[in-house]
Amino acid sequence: MAKVREKRIRGTDVFHCTRRRCVNRGRPCRLSQFMALAVAWVLVGISCLQAQQSNPTEYQVKAAYLYNFGKFVEWPAKVTAASDFFSICVLGEDPFGSTFDATIAGESINGKKVVVKRIIRPQEAVSCRILFISSSEESRLKEILAALDDTSVLTVSDISQFTRRGGMIRFVMEANRVRFEVNLTTAEHAGLTLSSQLLKVAISVRRSSQAGD
Repeated sequence: MAKVREKRIRGTDVFHCTRRRCVNRGRPCRLSQFMALAVAWVLVGISCLQAQQSNPTEYQVKAAYLYNFGKFVEWPAKVTAASDFFSICVLGEDPFGSTFDATIAGESINGKKVVVKRIIRPQEAVSCRILFISSSEESRLKEILAALDDTSVLTVSDISQFTRRGGMIRFVMEANRVRFEVNLTTAEHAGLTLSSQLLKVAISVRRSSQAGD
């Protein structure tokens, strides 16, 4: 039985975009509101991130997704109590640059300040809530995932076949938009509970017993 948590997403009013700001009923969106509503925008197909004429970069969009994953995934209680911070880590060559830090500056998830860490060894990821595995690490992906097997780290990547190879969430490009697919079984094995709303946004949800299924 899939462990799926229901979570209501607010703020699905229709937005319209300008080159310089996103407006909700005539009021400028603050950064915290903008980020908190990103998943809701995706649900109704009107994300300012991808719809406005002056489009952001691919990795600006992915950075926003990574932040919002933290709002729609539930970790075991022992994990949430273990740190005062909510760490989103990047393993390998960093494709985000300063974009990531700017995206989450001053943000928090469930009362925990969000921080971005760059790491070089998978063993360093044990304190991370979310781990983005760079495409530079594709040749050692099996080793990385094996090192995380007994942890509750949400693994995310844009490496080809990532969810078939044991990863949890893979970014894909579809019609020039950043979307994602999920391996729910792998996430559940790590003790993670994914919101039903998050799963609705995914373009596919796998329920495989092992990598390669």
